[in-house]
Amino acid sequence: MKKDLTKMLDLTKAEILNILNLADQMKKEQKIGKEHKHLAGKTLAMIFQKSSTRTRVSFEVGMYQLGGHALYLSANDLQMGRGEPIEDTARTLSRYVDGIMIRTFAHSDVEDLAKWSTVPVINGLTDFEHPCQVLADLMTIREYMGKLEGVKLAYIGDGNNMCNSLIAGCLTCGMSISVAVPEGYDPHPDALAFAKDYPGAFTLHRDPLEAVANANVVETDVWASMGHESEVKERQEAFTGYQINKRLMDAADPGAIVLHCLPAKREQEITADVFEAHANSIFDEAENRLHAQKAVMAMLMK
Repeated sequence: MKKDLTKMLDLTKAEILNILNLADQMKKEQKIGKEHKHLAGKTLAMIFQKSSTRTRVSFEVGMYQLGGHALYLSANDLQMGRGEPIEDTARTLSRYVDGIMIRTFAHSDVEDLAKWSTVPVINGLTDFEHPCQVLADLMTIREYMGKLEGVKLAYIGDGNNMCNSLIAGCLTCGMSISVAVPEGYDPHPDALAFAKDYPGAFTLHRDPLEAVANANVVETDVWASMGHESEVKERQEAFTGYQINKRLMDAADPGAIVLHCLPAKREQEITADVFEAHANSIFDEAENRLHAQKAVMAMLMK
């Protein structure tokens, strides 16, 4: 039976750790020149209805390093962009390729694609979740902290797809997570319902200083993600005070690292000085997209 990666909420702790362990192994072996041709002769269709830097490059390079081929398909390249039903696109692509990655707006598109496809489907991002990014985040946290169990992450900003996925990923792996968001920008109800099964490990705050107290990891995202361009001014006002800056970092654990899924808007969600002080962890996180996704593709498509 085929398996898909549609959201972090679906993954068990064992499944997450299996992905991270393989990603760690591939990263170490790649550094010494070992090749991983697990997907030799296989093809990944990459559907992009949202533009991307890290998602496109990491998946395309990852497939190349795994011995396979990645096929870039924008909305303009597909009949789906002209109204063809997703179920028809899924059934057609399944006859041609060995896996499908989609980066889109509505999460229902990913679920429908997975329902009708006979090959694995990977969520490259939706408005609801960003599982591949959070797998890379967890990989980075474990590299820096030496563990996941017992680590505290504070997320400051918009209760968006990153926030939803972090809640699921952190809690599943035995971490605690505190989220600080303005009124009206709470995480998705499904993520909050999931968090209720982890009493004491999840807290929701309006005051960022409360959220970052003793945090080992402090993370943020842009205030206005793709699809919210018309709300930029409104969001800048709403998120005033929800910035990762020196004052906020002083309240975190002295050895805390900073993560950002990028792109970053300096002097909005994060100050330039804090960003540069933590550039190593942020760009290790960006690199780990490649390794985490290689592990996902190898496990689902091999």
